[in-house]
Amino acid sequence: MKQFFSWQNERVFKQVVSFFLLVLLTSMGASCQAPSSNNPAQSGAKAKTNFTEAQPLRVAVIPWQSPEEQKQKLQPLADYLQKTLQRRVSFQISKDYATAVDLLVNQEVDMAYLAAVTYIKARERNPNIEPLVIPIDQTTGRPWYTSIIVADTTKDIKSLSDLKGKRFAFVSPSSTSGFLMPMNAFQEKGIDPTRDFTRIRYSGSHDKAQTDLKTGLVDAIAEDKASFLRSQKAGKLSTTQYKIIWESDPIPSPPIVINTKKFSPEVIIKLRQALIDAPVGVVDVSGTKSAGYTLGKDSDYEQVRQIYLRLKSVTVAAK
Repeated sequence: MKQFFSWQNERVFKQVVSFFLLVLLTSMGASCQAPSSNNPAQSGAKAKTNFTEAQPLRVAVIPWQSPEEQKQKLQPLADYLQKTLQRRVSFQISKDYATAVDLLVNQEVDMAYLAAVTYIKARERNPNIEPLVIPIDQTTGRPWYTSIIVADTTKDIKSLSDLKGKRFAFVSPSSTSGFLMPMNAFQEKGIDPTRDFTRIRYSGSHDKAQTDLKTGLVDAIAEDKASFLRSQKAGKLSTTQYKIIWESDPIPSPPIVINTKKFSPEVIIKLRQALIDAPVGVVDVSGTKSAGYTLGKDSDYEQVRQIYLRLKSVTVAAK
């Protein structure tokens, strides 16, 4: 998997990015004039949203834990954005990954926090959807994370091959770390979950996958490493009973995306600037203590896209 730019000094990098965006915004403001209301051609309905509109900025978020906990963790970021943008911000936690894509594509929300795979699916349906920023993982200090498979060591599982005959939980068919990357690893090892696993579950979120493992519903799960380590640090999962038996190459962090045709370039820059300037420690949309945000582009997800396209026709039914 492609390696990402490693910053020796994150603060300096963010200052450089902020300066670039400020210069770009200033130059655009100087070159753009508001349309005259006397011009009949420009007096109709606006195709792009202005910041002065009364409705809140609506942001769809894929589920990663219980809705109540998720809303509580998102509040500091909502407060920061509302203060910075001088506009109400409404986070909408979708019931599943696919719903978040539908909300964005159908323009029922203005922005969305999506997994890499769900971003790719959304862009398939609307090519104007692009990454606004990418969260910087606090664990790695970079805009990437890894997928892992965690096993219950009391079930005599030490490698992927040992999963045969066991019970397994994915997060969602639309999850990058919770389905796509583990499935890629299974194919490389000649493992067919439908044939080789005695039970297959889709837990729905990373938190629920951990619960399924802890309560003994399954013997192993697909997971996001940062989420797993947070739970172990919090004492929710035993550090001796549950072990990582596989880890993926780096995956670009789930992006915050926007429909570039819905907003003016000036508004997009303001939104991007606000997120990049977010103070370190503000909980980001992924539920972690943020190390900040950085610029992202569609090509960052090309290798994930190629894996997705190769596995697109693969169906693994729950059983």
